[in-house]
Amino acid sequence: MIEIKIEGEFIKLQQFLKYIDAAQTGGHAKIRINDGNVKVNGEVEYQRGKKLYKDDIIEIDDEEFKIIT
Repeated sequence: MIEIKIEGEFIKLQQFLKYIDAAQTGGHAKIRINDGNVKVNGEVEYQRGKKLYKDDIIEIDDEEFKIIT
């Protein structure tokens, strides 16, 4: 599991995918999310504006990321 440090209280899922280079653009992030390729805390997430907070676990491309502050 890779720990990702964020500034502030939360980061939106779409921004997170760009931050970790899992998407090159917002449009690319939207496609990846809409295709059901992203899990948040073990469940497929379709909301690109989903707010991610400390200790959330994001799974994409068989990798897990944990939000830390």
